[in-house]
Amino acid sequence: MSLGASGPSRRLCLGGAAAGALSLALPRAAMAGAQIEEPLIDSVRTALSSAIQNKAPPVPEFASTDARMAYLRWLGEMSERLKKKMPDWPTRKEFLQTAWYESRRSGLDVSLVLGLVQVESNFRKFAVSSAGARGYMQVMPFWTRVIGDSDPSKLFHMQTNMRFGCVILRHYLDRERGDLFMTLGRYNGSRGKSPYPDAVFANQRLWVFKDPFEKDRKVEG
Repeated sequence: MSLGASGPSRRLCLGGAAAGALSLALPRAAMAGAQIEEPLIDSVRTALSSAIQNKAPPVPEFASTDARMAYLRWLGEMSERLKKKMPDWPTRKEFLQTAWYESRRSGLDVSLVLGLVQVESNFRKFAVSSAGARGYMQVMPFWTRVIGDSDPSKLFHMQTNMRFGCVILRHYLDRERGDLFMTLGRYNGSRGKSPYPDAVFANQRLWVFKDPFEKDRKVEG
């Protein structure tokens, strides 16, 4: 699975409804839906299964001290933003580290993944939707049969849930040729409808990180 995918188009339909979309960013009940099981050709199923089976732990690795420090600044800022929803520091740290790792592994923006988690489960590890979707990223159990080991209980495991969710989201993004609006609708089982993508985009704004040190380096350069 390529981590070097080009930036996806948003095809935003917020437009004049920006105020309404922003209101979706306020604390509220989870807005989980359900991915729809679709036929997969063997090559796609094999690729997705391979992506899921890689058991590499979400331990950050950095090519330079600057990169490590940038990550730690991101972690510190995100931790403060998430504290009310996850008061326990070890749990919060593990979740953010996992979200960062799995997002990068699948070539996704971590702010998008965090916005999606907020909309899908409101950061509840054991959330279950009326359709049966499970965990932080509300993954449907059929995925464990299609590309996993047929054990849906593992979807309540933090890294497993984030791994499945990010791999599935990347799969849909590839299917939709980089169109995030259609991708998010597909993830939610409401492809082509605006409420869910709008909600994710609005909540994504809460998790965007602007590193002041990065700006300073650009000015100095």
